[in-house]
Amino acid sequence: MEISIEDHKLPYETHSLYDVKFFGDKIRTLVTHTPSFVNTWIAETQQKLLRNNHPAHHPLIVGLDIEWRPNFGRRFDNPVATLQLTAGNDCLIFQLLHCPTGIPQSLCAFLSNTTYTFVGVGIENDAKKLMDDHGLRVGNAVDLRGLAAEKLGDLKWKNSGIKGLAREVLGKGVEKPKRITLSRWDNVWLTAAQVQYACLDAFLSWKIGDNTEKIIVSYRVVFIHVKLKLRPEIHRGVEAGLLGNQPNVIESEE
Repeated sequence: MEISIEDHKLPYETHSLYDVKFFGDKIRTLVTHTPSFVNTWIAETQQKLLRNNHPAHHPLIVGLDIEWRPNFGRRFDNPVATLQLTAGNDCLIFQLLHCPTGIPQSLCAFLSNTTYTFVGVGIENDAKKLMDDHGLRVGNAVDLRGLAAEKLGDLKWKNSGIKGLAREVLGKGVEKPKRITLSRWDNVWLTAAQVQYACLDAFLSWKIGDNTEKIIVSYRVVFIHVKLKLRPEIHRGVEAGLLGNQPNVIESEE
C-alpha cells in the first residue's frame, strides 16, 4: 500500500510509537502526553535540523498542525487537543490536553525560536489558537498556500488545502476522511487512523515547505503577529534587521 501505518504496540501508558508510510517515506511517529518524551524529541530534532543545515541561509523547516474536538455549535470552542510537529521523517503528536504537569518549557522555547520556520496551511489561525488555548507562541510561521502560489505561478493556490497542495507540488494524493476530521481528538487513546491522519498533515506540510524552501529564503521570514502577544525584543530584532531583509509582517485579528 502507498499509505499505511504500523503500530509498534509498546507496553507503556506514557507513549506510543508508529511507522506511517507515505509512498517512499517512512515517518517515525511518537504519540505522547508525557513532557520528558517531548523534551527528548525536541532535543534530537534540533540536533538533526542543525546537522542537516548546510548553507547559512538554509531555512530550518518544521511542519506544524493541530487538531481539536469539533465544535458543534457557536457556544462551543474546544481547545487544541493535539499538536503535530514534523521535521524530516520524524513526527511528534503531543496530546496537550492530557499533559499531567503542564507544557514543557522546551516546547515553548522551540516554537518561539525564530531560527525555525514553521509551515502549514492556515498556520496563522493555528498559531493564534495555540496562543489562545495554551499560551504557546509560534515565533516564525509561513503559510504554504502563499509559497505554493508563487512556486506554481497561480494565485488560486492561496485558497487551496493540504490535499490540493500535495497533489500539485508533490504529485501525490492523500485522502482526508470526514469521519477522522470530525473525530474525538480529545480522547486519551487515539486510533491508528487518527495517528496516520495527524501525522500526514504535519509531514506533508514539512514536505511541501522543504520543496519550496528557495521561496522561503526569498521571503526571509514571515511573522504571524498576534496583537499584544509578541514580545518587545522580537519587535526590536525585526526593526534592527537581525534576521536579514525587512520581513513581511502579517497581523492576525484578536
